[in-house]
Amino acid sequence: MPKQKTHSSAKKRFKITGTGKLLRRKAMQSHNLEHKSAKRKRAFRRDQPVAPADVRELSRLFPGMVKKKKVKS
Repeated sequence: MPKQKTHSSAKKRFKITGTGKLLRRKAMQSHNLEHKSAKRKRAFRRDQPVAPADVRELSRLFPGMVKKKKVKS
């Protein structure tokens, strides 16, 4: 059986953390920046977690993505 491929556009737009969470960029940060406050522009630098409602849909685009199970200590 052939390998499953990761969706090309998804791997450019999303990042998977070590714990298996999906991160995304914030919108509205590419132009008209002179009208936005410095505080707002600084906030654009941080990646945001993907909404829980969208995680299931996006996980289809990352076939190798496996949610890590929590281990009780």
